[in-house]
Amino acid sequence: MFDQLQSLEDRYEELGELLSDPEVVSDTKRFMELSKEEANTRETVEVYRRYKEVVQGIADSEELLGEKLDDELQELAKEELAEFKNEKEELEEKIKILLLPKDPNDDKNIIMEIRGAAGGDEAALFAGDLFEMYQSYAAAQGWKFEVMDANITGIGGYKEVTIMITGDSVFSKLKYESGAHRVQRVPSTESQGRVHTSTATVVVLPEAEEVELDLADKDIRIDIYHASGAGGQHVNKTASAVRLTHIPTGIVVAMQDERSQLKNREKAMKVLRARVYDQLEQESRSEYDANRKSAVGTGDRSERIRTYNFPQNRVTDHRIGLTIQKLDQILAGKVDEIIDALIIYDQTEQLAKLND
Repeated sequence: MFDQLQSLEDRYEELGELLSDPEVVSDTKRFMELSKEEANTRETVEVYRRYKEVVQGIADSEELLGEKLDDELQELAKEELAEFKNEKEELEEKIKILLLPKDPNDDKNIIMEIRGAAGGDEAALFAGDLFEMYQSYAAAQGWKFEVMDANITGIGGYKEVTIMITGDSVFSKLKYESGAHRVQRVPSTESQGRVHTSTATVVVLPEAEEVELDLADKDIRIDIYHASGAGGQHVNKTASAVRLTHIPTGIVVAMQDERSQLKNREKAMKVLRARVYDQLEQESRSEYDANRKSAVGTGDRSERIRTYNFPQNRVTDHRIGLTIQKLDQILAGKVDEIIDALIIYDQTEQLAKLND
């Protein structure tokens, strides 16, 4: 482990030199890649450097205790030694977490798809609530939140909505949101005051760059048609809607939100690439997941992961048994408490397996 840490520190110092090299600075692509690598390495190196300081502090304190000291200095040296030993244990645990195998998608932007599922209009309204929750969370994180396509119901909810969220390490925070979200509340149309249960599904796909997944033109069928729904006369006059079918996988993406056929095609291609990439990832990960069986794995999209109970102002994440009496705050976008708990749980599981 310490050989690995020393190699990381050596590489970090090398990156610092490279990033001040005029040739690298003038090469924007390389400069961005090295800057990202440095940023990803920084925390681990800083913790390792502090760890080395603490180890040296322990050695110095023990050496001091071996000398003849008056009672007051002896007591101070003992206290300092105890503090160093406690910090050493904490740093060792932190280093183990920092060195866990990293999900290669963690730094990626995402495409999120939210759909009203069981429950008709109420499910669509709940899909709208989830949309607003993630929109508020994204704003708090400083991320860009862009609606790519939306199918809005007459009462304001979403049958389905596709969003692109871009920013720093988006997938690492939102990857655990895939699954079925259940709501329990009294619908506004319910005259008897009875609590109804509805569901909406969320799918989080890591964005796939062209260099990662090259979709051959011969494998994609393109259909152009007239958009339907809101749009006035434009709907009847212009064939701007685009449907892409990836023939090898059968994955279909339709996009009609933009008035421009070109823009719809660009958006559809982003979603198609993400879905195909995700399917290939799922297939390659299936054996790993079967062995790992993580309670917070991102594999089963039909799994009911969370319940939002309005009468009790309660949110429960069923995968880790977490219940929070702050439903109003969660739906306002303050999802950090749940997301942080899921990340910690997943890290703890991975550490336990390493220690087995």
